[in-house]
Amino acid sequence: MITIIDGRSGSGKTQLAERLAAETGARVIHMDDLYAGWHGLATGSRLLERAILMPLAVGAAASWRRWDWELGDWREEDGAVPGEALIIEGCGSLTLESREHADLAIWLEAPEELRHARALARDGDDSWWTLWREQEDAHIAANSPGELADEVRTT
Repeated sequence: MITIIDGRSGSGKTQLAERLAAETGARVIHMDDLYAGWHGLATGSRLLERAILMPLAVGAAASWRRWDWELGDWREEDGAVPGEALIIEGCGSLTLESREHADLAIWLEAPEELRHARALARDGDDSWWTLWREQEDAHIAANSPGELADEVRTT
């Protein structure tokens, strides 16, 4: 089973993914490991689709490299095997292409002021906020993830 949890920064995706993983035993894949830095939301979406979801859909193992935020470069390889229960969480995870591979898709919403406060508390810095919001806006305009979702939750 593949579950996708998407939403803007600070909407509670990681917390929901961790709760669902604890309940189901599924493995969590974080989109943070797929973004090529602060300009990499679209890259992460494509990497999810091409390196993870498409191979798994045809019964092949998936293989990808994880992004190292401190080094600013790709690092060790990771992988997944067909039939492995996965929860994929992060902005950009629910796209027109990824939706066809998900058994369950969830979109999370929260007011921007609350999301911004959560992100600042989490990261201690919000210098990236505007840049990332622009990429979120582009993702939402291109994919309408709230409309693709089986569930829309407000946190």
